[in-house]
Amino acid sequence: MTDKVLFSELDTHNGKKIGYARLNKVKALNALDLDMIRLLMPQLLSWQNNDNIVAVILDGEGDKAFCAGGDVVAMHQAMQKEPGIIPATVETFFSEEYRLDYLIHTFHKPFVVWGNGIVMGGGLGLMCGASHRIVTESSRIAMPEITIGLYPDVGGSWFLNRMPDGVGLFLGLTGASINAMDALHIQLADHFIPEQHKQSFIEQMQDISWGAIQSLNHQKLTDLCHQFHQDHRALLPQGNIKPHQEKIRQVTDFDTIDQVVNGIAGISAQQDKWLTRAQSTLAKGSALTACILFEQLKRSAKMTLPECFRMELMLSCRCASLGEFQEGVRALLIDKDNQPNWQYKTVQDVPAEVLDKCFTSPWNEQSHPLTGLGK
Repeated sequence: MTDKVLFSELDTHNGKKIGYARLNKVKALNALDLDMIRLLMPQLLSWQNNDNIVAVILDGEGDKAFCAGGDVVAMHQAMQKEPGIIPATVETFFSEEYRLDYLIHTFHKPFVVWGNGIVMGGGLGLMCGASHRIVTESSRIAMPEITIGLYPDVGGSWFLNRMPDGVGLFLGLTGASINAMDALHIQLADHFIPEQHKQSFIEQMQDISWGAIQSLNHQKLTDLCHQFHQDHRALLPQGNIKPHQEKIRQVTDFDTIDQVVNGIAGISAQQDKWLTRAQSTLAKGSALTACILFEQLKRSAKMTLPECFRMELMLSCRCASLGEFQEGVRALLIDKDNQPNWQYKTVQDVPAEVLDKCFTSPWNEQSHPLTGLGK
């Protein structure tokens, strides 16, 4: 278990330390499981409370992925054993995952996430709350939950709503993959540094004159990131979102989910592979996911971050009991036939009472597993 996350502490020139955590499940693209969450949480809390630790770095072993998501295969097994109810193991996983994500969002020391390679689902949950989010030339970021009948969780209610008009809804509905340029444009990342300069960057982090004032430490690290970014910005890949931003705004600016789905499907993509792939993913994806996402983003627009996570835990647990999540994981990752047999073929087929159930808490306010979050 302990090898799934590697921990070390790096010396700085003035005697302080930098906490360094590395996800270490290379064959699984560093997919996050409950063991990893339970290793990360106490260590991050320890570093946050240790005055000798001035900053934290989180990255992933290997060159293919920072983190490709959560361990949904284990959740599938739990759902299969307990159909129609919320499996306790699923509730536990999501509860502890969201607490970890929230800790990163609220960490009061500089927190670097090196988002190289694949950053999807649960990986983006780890990355999006960091104070210094770094992307590289190979970064491939997405929230592809529509392909497995879940929905964009891990804080998606928070960060999707803070993107330019319609972009969060579009990315959630299509699972579209974005690169470093896109991530910077929609504020999912802060700085671009090529992977080959990672070691040099870390060494220069160690040379920073770290002090006791957190705001100054944050600024010193920001200045270093900015320097690397400026030196290598010519290597940024061409983005897809900015050229399509007005079209995305137009096709998502509707009052109902069926209008939005039809709008995206009606885009004349021609030879545009990015748009064509996005349309195809939406067409094959879970209609229930699309309906949940549309309602999720409306409800969370004015929510606090803790409120977003409390709503997401409710949604995730409900999804685990309704069948579509289980079927989506089966088709994509268990049998790998890529032929999910969705209960609801179109968004018009999703009954209002099913959607209402998704947004009905299985707990009262006092017994909600995340009731103390942010308090």
